[in-house]
Amino acid sequence: MWNSLQELILGTGLANMSWETILMIAISLVLIYLAIVKQYEPLLLLPIAFGMLLTNLPLAGLMDEPLMADGKLVQPGGLIYYLYQGVKLGIYPPLIFLGVGAMTDFGPLLANPKSILLGAAAQLGIFCALIGAIILGFDIRAAASIGIIGGADGPTAIYLTSKLKPELLGPIAIAAYSYMALIPIIQPPLMKLMTTKEERQIVMEQLRPVSKTEKVIFSIVVTIIGALLLPSAAALLGSLMFGNLLRESGVVERLSKTAQNEMINIITIFLGLSVGATAKAEVFLKPSTLGIIFLGLFAFAFSTVGGLLFGKAMCKLTGGKINPLIGAAGVSAVPMAARVVQKVGAEANPGNFLLMHAMGPNVAGVIGSAIAAGVLLASLQ
Repeated sequence: MWNSLQELILGTGLANMSWETILMIAISLVLIYLAIVKQYEPLLLLPIAFGMLLTNLPLAGLMDEPLMADGKLVQPGGLIYYLYQGVKLGIYPPLIFLGVGAMTDFGPLLANPKSILLGAAAQLGIFCALIGAIILGFDIRAAASIGIIGGADGPTAIYLTSKLKPELLGPIAIAAYSYMALIPIIQPPLMKLMTTKEERQIVMEQLRPVSKTEKVIFSIVVTIIGALLLPSAAALLGSLMFGNLLRESGVVERLSKTAQNEMINIITIFLGLSVGATAKAEVFLKPSTLGIIFLGLFAFAFSTVGGLLFGKAMCKLTGGKINPLIGAAGVSAVPMAARVVQKVGAEANPGNFLLMHAMGPNVAGVIGSAIAAGVLLASLQ
């Protein structure tokens, strides 16, 4: 009887706990706290944190691979292992882009095409962090995966990392989404440091109305040109534009609403849980993880600075007609970065309304990060 009881005890998760699993569970609980209490990007941070919690519970086996013997299935894989195939095969990130496209108005970008340049300038951090990662000893494929964090676009970071360096998916995804969630904390000090109060007070002219025809043509043209010039970006860019075409065509309202709601919500749950489940203790608790987190912050900061510097240049060239703050929205976090621009601008001038102006570079940043990922894929795959 004692032996049976001993076997029962040894077969529990409690008997198989280690300091590594305890630490990872503690980290997951902190992330859950930030998602629920602080509301830092909860739609993604909460599933990722819970996936991290599940995968580090000893003997739960939710990420175990199926066991095969003599070509026969001996034991099926864990639940999240099968959900993870959508990440591994590059299915979930393009579907997220489809939903983002369906929810996003490209009108501000078309009304002010110059904002495309701000979206491009805000990709500076990607390449700065790539160089920094190589200097710190990461190989080129890992460096590219780390650098893409600077785009502040979680799905793009996951897509590129799953293709180039899947073993780093956990720390890179968590770093990318954590910094996206911390945009309201990270960006304002940089915005105030890089601009004067007079610049932040600049009121921009109202944007012109953009017709439905312009928006429909834009989606189609960008898809064709983007896929022809950079085929490796076609999955992300094409999905983004197709989602926007559903929105702007006006003839498939049911599909547009599904893409904006049910589909993107389901994919977000699957993506978050499976990405979080890659953060096992033996993979996550390495010195390289600290390097990734540091370089991710470096990339994000430099992307913000790149957008602001170009915004200041455009302000000078236009005789003070462009508020340089909108350059900070060139990172891809839609619409959070644009909201931060609005907040900082309103603090300097309560009558200032920069949200729609910031949405132009914000949307351009989404396109820019997809193109940057395509360039890196084409170069390194």
